[in-house]
Amino acid sequence: MKSPRLYLERRATRALTPTGGFLSNFAYSLNPYVGCAFGDGGGCPFCYVRALPVAQALAGPWGTWVIAKVNLPELLGAELKALEAADRLRHATVFMSSATDPYQGYERVLKLAGGALEQFTRRPPRRLVLQTRSPLVERDIDMLRALGERLIVSLTLETDDEGVRRALTPTSPSVARRLLTARRLREAGLFVQLAIAPMMPNNPERFAMLAADAADRVIVDTYAGDGTGGQRSRKLGMEDIYRRKLGHGGALSAGAERPLIAAMKARLGAYRVLLGKDGFNTV
Repeated sequence: MKSPRLYLERRATRALTPTGGFLSNFAYSLNPYVGCAFGDGGGCPFCYVRALPVAQALAGPWGTWVIAKVNLPELLGAELKALEAADRLRHATVFMSSATDPYQGYERVLKLAGGALEQFTRRPPRRLVLQTRSPLVERDIDMLRALGERLIVSLTLETDDEGVRRALTPTSPSVARRLLTARRLREAGLFVQLAIAPMMPNNPERFAMLAADAADRVIVDTYAGDGTGGQRSRKLGMEDIYRRKLGHGGALSAGAERPLIAAMKARLGAYRVLLGKDGFNTV
């Protein structure tokens, strides 16, 4: 992965942010970083976060800078302690992370996601969903196992087609490497979901076969799941990007997800296949 041109370390004022909207079943989101090192300059082309105010935290395109919240673990420890004292922790649900990847390259040095997990093992919430696309999550398997049934590891895998992955997200881990991570996490006894979000062009039957032993469940989401019914994706020019890089824009059309959903349900069983916003909020 190419490094972004700028890394900054700043102190945050809070760790847990009250959430809602798309993540309606979660009380809080937790983002150890602002910005994202995945995406080589402009970020992953479909990333809706590029259209949010947080993307203006620094000058320069999304994907060229990362701000690390260096005091996040200590802040989180204090906030979890306060929730516990108020008898709210046992009901709390946390999504980590909603606007960045907690396991991007800077995490190897600062270990902020790891520090947050250590705090969660001391004072676990009712549910923690850990969302990432990075095999670096394997580093923290021991802490993840300590959280037991309170934890869902959600691993982003938008396609089974390595050619599509290279064309649209060339600086993200390969399809094979992410599947290996999913299997390793599952073999460690963790509950693993594959977040096919957003769904990119794929071979439905092959994707379902690969997912069957790599995940406990899958969530299929489309570009309509960008929080605005697809408007953000259109403004980001995804149709044009698909035509330029893949020669077609079919995966953005209404109903494009149906063959994959049918194949996943046939292979995994309907109860292991979740859809869109409702799927992410099944906690």
